[in-house]
Amino acid sequence: MNIEEIYQVYLQHPDVQTDTRKIKEGELFFALKGPNFNGNSFAQQAVDAGAARVIIDEAAYEIPGKTILVDDVLTTLQQLAAHHRDQFRFPVIAITGSNGKTTTKELIHAVLSSTYKTYTTTGNLNNHIGVPLTLLKIRDDAQMAVIEMGANHLLEIKGYCRVAKPTHGLITNVGKAHLEGFGSLEGVKKGKGELYDFLRERGDGTAFVMWDYDYLRAMSRGIATIVSYGTGEADVVGAAKGHTAFLEVNFIKPATTTIQTQLVGDYNLPNVLAATAIGDYFNIPMEKIKRAIEQYTPSNSRSQLLEKGSNKIILDAYNANPSSMKLAIENFADRAGSNKMLLLGAMAEMGAASVAEHESIVELIRRYKWQNVVLVGKPFAPYANEFNCFESSDKAAEWMKGHKPENTLLLIKGSRSTQMEKILEVL
Repeated sequence: MNIEEIYQVYLQHPDVQTDTRKIKEGELFFALKGPNFNGNSFAQQAVDAGAARVIIDEAAYEIPGKTILVDDVLTTLQQLAAHHRDQFRFPVIAITGSNGKTTTKELIHAVLSSTYKTYTTTGNLNNHIGVPLTLLKIRDDAQMAVIEMGANHLLEIKGYCRVAKPTHGLITNVGKAHLEGFGSLEGVKKGKGELYDFLRERGDGTAFVMWDYDYLRAMSRGIATIVSYGTGEADVVGAAKGHTAFLEVNFIKPATTTIQTQLVGDYNLPNVLAATAIGDYFNIPMEKIKRAIEQYTPSNSRSQLLEKGSNKIILDAYNANPSSMKLAIENFADRAGSNKMLLLGAMAEMGAASVAEHESIVELIRRYKWQNVVLVGKPFAPYANEFNCFESSDKAAEWMKGHKPENTLLLIKGSRSTQMEKILEVL
């Protein structure tokens, strides 16, 4: 079968699954391979679970009338998504960046959904499998699509753009994330900039650009349409009110108003500005934008403010890199109150820069006075004489059982691999 023929099958069975444990009656199952599994071997299980058809790439697993044999299942999934994308006649907005992608995506989705039928990436399914799966979930009633794109090496975003073909795009920022794959900050900039390259090459692309960041101004030159947002001269202008429990944004443009968010941390200001800029660009009234952002509640360990007993906890433990860690610590230090405790997990995918970047974070910690500091992960081991250092969040949690704080403000942050949220269970 060619892609057009497979697409006709997809139109009859438009729900796509890659996990046999989640299959529902009538779905298409793509038998993907991984380093430790071969999806082809689950073909019969998928059929037994109700899959309408199973896409495989090994003839030994063919089931007459039920399987579609292709050269490569992953490539076919991506080609099918690209073919489906070619049917769209509405805006497709791509989002990438080092920090804040998912929060920005969720805010933009909330704003656009106030007026348009908008499809978006679920959670952070933003990789070579997640991007095509997101596209294949888009139905005929769509008026907008928002696609999140994550990357940890060069040419990754370029590949996603070939599948998603965005008409509009946004890079939240460029920071020291995934240095192991990108090699350097310049490598990160080049990798994220592949989104701008695509918009520039298509000739009619639109970029939403944080105008406070000179490097994004430079990177976006040559794109047909640029919509700017920031705290100074820009199309959309707003500033954080400062020293409030939740981020409050005072807007000057496109209208004078204040938005009271449920997000912790002034570092979320660019995310709110971006969502407002996109809403305004697509002619959504400021009252609707304001309502959508104010009603958005963060989840999944992102910029959440929790209360446990007499303690208040800022949970921002979904991910961490030097840029986001620095912003979180500085913002936490600026908050009112004297009883503050840091619980930080190591930063992953730092490569050769790991030692220097963790040392830089420790130097930042030393600049402020804390009630206590807990550091988790091997990169923090050299500082065990100075702080409470643990190999894992499980061991840190055990220690916390005997050292429970009272009337304290805590910041919990770390890379996903450190699972810092486990400490919540004992507080």
